[in-house]
Amino acid sequence: QVQLVESGGGLVQPGGSLRLACAASGRTFIYYTVAWFRQPPGKGREFVASITWNSYTDYVDSVKGRFTISRDNAKNTVYLQMNSLKQEDTAVYYCAARDAARTEYDTWGQGTQVTVSS
Repeated sequence: QVQLVESGGGLVQPGGSLRLACAASGRTFIYYTVAWFRQPPGKGREFVASITWNSYTDYVDSVKGRFTISRDNAKNTVYLQMNSLKQEDTAVYYCAARDAARTEYDTWGQGTQVTVSS
């Protein structure tokens, strides 16, 4: 069983940057697809980005060109580099993982708060 822990959230001004990290423990997740989701205040959780075991990436349209997902399998960690942040990016960000044979994400972290405000 993989456990996930997010870090790197915080308060940033509009236009600023943050890098989130999702560290896995328990077993290697080299063959897992890992994704970032977010839940803005008062809204439902939404997909942000994902990366497969062979580094194929996917993004929601609203973050394309601003966010970059990457992984370091040697460190069992997936990153989300967030640039040009906007107030509407304010949310709790969660990482999630699934192995290649599954279609649903079945392992989730506890979340990290990102607040974009002047």
